[in-house]
Amino acid sequence: MPTPSSGTVFRLRILLSLCLLAGLALFFQLPAIAAAGPRLVVVLVVDGLPQDQVLKYRDQYGQGGFRRLLEQGAWYGDAHQAHAVTVTAAGHSAVLTGTYPYQHGIIENYWSDRATLKSIYCTEDSAYTYIGEETKPDSGTSPANLRVNTLGDELRKQTANRAKVITVSGKDRGAILLAGKAGTAYMYMGKSGHFASSTYYMKEHPEWQKRFTAANPQDRFYGKEWRPLLEDVAYAGDAPDGSPGMNQGGFPFSYSSKSGKPDAEYYGKLYTGPYLDELTLEFARAAIDGERLGHNPAGVADILGISLSSHDYVNHAYGPESRMSHDHMLRLDKLLAAFFSDLDQRVGLDNTLIVLTADHGFANTPEYSRSLHRDAERLDPKKMMDILNDYLNKQFGVAKLAVKWFHPNVMLDYAAMERQGLNPEQVEKAAAQFLQVYPGITNAFTRSQLKAKALPKTRLGMLVQRGWNLERSGDIVLVTKPYWYFSSESARGATHGSPYAYDTNVPLMLMGGPWIKPGKIAPYAEVVDIAPTLAKLLHVAPPATSEGRVLSEALKAGVLQ
Repeated sequence: MPTPSSGTVFRLRILLSLCLLAGLALFFQLPAIAAAGPRLVVVLVVDGLPQDQVLKYRDQYGQGGFRRLLEQGAWYGDAHQAHAVTVTAAGHSAVLTGTYPYQHGIIENYWSDRATLKSIYCTEDSAYTYIGEETKPDSGTSPANLRVNTLGDELRKQTANRAKVITVSGKDRGAILLAGKAGTAYMYMGKSGHFASSTYYMKEHPEWQKRFTAANPQDRFYGKEWRPLLEDVAYAGDAPDGSPGMNQGGFPFSYSSKSGKPDAEYYGKLYTGPYLDELTLEFARAAIDGERLGHNPAGVADILGISLSSHDYVNHAYGPESRMSHDHMLRLDKLLAAFFSDLDQRVGLDNTLIVLTADHGFANTPEYSRSLHRDAERLDPKKMMDILNDYLNKQFGVAKLAVKWFHPNVMLDYAAMERQGLNPEQVEKAAAQFLQVYPGITNAFTRSQLKAKALPKTRLGMLVQRGWNLERSGDIVLVTKPYWYFSSESARGATHGSPYAYDTNVPLMLMGGPWIKPGKIAPYAEVVDIAPTLAKLLHVAPPATSEGRVLSEALKAGVLQ
């Protein structure tokens, strides 16, 4: 038998080495991410931002923030949170799960347990506590109530946990529901002004978080005032401070406390205005540096989720029609510009894919809507429930068949129906028919209808069905008339939560030079489309329950090949 030549032996050794390397890669399930793929995906969620506000102040933006997204990125004018109950928890859950509340289970910020009627907060979990911070019984500490996986969960699984998924928000639900099961969430503590995680994620904070906390950056705003950036003429189209329906106050908004020093009162005030967003983005920078996001030694992409909470607080207090809301957008524009510039320095924008969206839009205050000759009122749910129970008592002889309200659900007492020999569908139907003609209500759907998926084949019917979860939702689901919303009659400020365009139409913007085709995109899109689109670009499987589509029209030719 002839002896192999030295060249042949060398080639065999090379072949064996290559096979070994391929086998190791397969063993660790490392994805074959293309060299041109993003090293860092940044998902920005601006809490309570209607799409129309992004465009309304376009001429007043600088070059580096919203204008940069509009000119260098792809953006959709007709993108929606496509479920009926448009609230923070449900909207944040949609972003990286790619699905709706009927599947992911986060139907509201709070809902009621069907057996005990106890109120349940969307991210509460008594098994875990905040690290080094006070933890109240309903504090948001884990994603236990989220019933599906996120894109980050899939990325972590398919990279043998090498990819990092870090999220930060002013609200616990904003961070936790973006982080999913396998990411790590940090949230602002309103009592101390710190950003903390919970014991669900770790036993002790990393050193970079400790350094950030020790510097107490939250205290530097004490004694400051939030005043308009521009001259009064720039806000001429806005509702003036102190308009009917707004909370009292307005400009200047002071950041101080009765004690004369930073304390819980002061830290709570930071939610309203630009400073909490500034702190959130500072913490995000610290996370990029501390975790080396975008420089993963395994060669895989990382995800940074940032939920900016303050616009929601401003809009709740003063309405999106206010000078406060307008100025906050201009402040946010400057904050984003600085953050994008720092991203370019730290990671490189050509290595970074940025997505900006919102969890929901916003209605104007009813008082402002009436000034535009719209039919608009505040609808008191407590008063409505009392009147409904009087009606049901007269019909069926049971004192309190409607036992609980949580927006926009009425819960009925099925045990009482059984004791009295009542037909549940008849009681549901009677309640729905009564509520259907109640002032301010346009639709009332029953549990039996929703369970049978027998809602009208309309967009409204589809959005309500998507938002209804068999185990967690109520027994009568209500839809108000446009511009009406549930609120005590003496309340001030504005809110959201309806299936109408002012609450569902949100920004959907993508920016990343190597992958994204700049310009306005005409086709209809949904927030649930974000997860499958990012999954395609990251070369990982989308979340198993994802129902969105890949936004191929926003991608450059050849990216998906």
